[in-house]
Amino acid sequence: MTKGRIEAFSDGVIAIIITIMVLELKVPHEADLAALQHLLPVFLAYVLSFLNVGIYWNNHHHMFHSVKHVGGWVLWANLHLLFWLSLMPFATGFMEESGFLSMPVALYAFVLLMCAISYTLLTFALIAEHGRDSDFARALGSDAKGKASLAAYAAAVPLAYVNVWVSLALVLTVAVIWVVPDRRFARPA
Repeated sequence: MTKGRIEAFSDGVIAIIITIMVLELKVPHEADLAALQHLLPVFLAYVLSFLNVGIYWNNHHHMFHSVKHVGGWVLWANLHLLFWLSLMPFATGFMEESGFLSMPVALYAFVLLMCAISYTLLTFALIAEHGRDSDFARALGSDAKGKASLAAYAAAVPLAYVNVWVSLALVLTVAVIWVVPDRRFARPA
């Protein structure tokens, strides 16, 4: 099976996710700077989530650029990733509506952890599809950034009950290390 449909479907779902997130930004009724100040936490939560969803979209694109074909397990693994990404608008809204309380921040970190796990499972499915000795498997390498991200998200979940700002700092740190697209797949063949 060719990869074009999975890329198009994923792009569409991710575009809808971003659209849903931006629709959560409510226009203030007052027309002054003070009204915008009240929206600052909502806007910052949106920026963090937009950044995370954008990073997944960007790296998904680069990874699938190296993919030759997809099979059934790849389709299911990709749907698994899209499922967890589709929960980002809910987790974002819950976190900012609560005023960044522990449980909603832990849920937000958990959704990101599940996104990272599902992305890792997608890479495993692609390796199984292409073989452990394939160009794709060699390009993936040891995936140190991926493993570090999983560890940071796993730590961020319980840390939200200790200090939400430390938890969110871990989430932001992961985003910062992934802002640069995954060059392993962007290399010329």
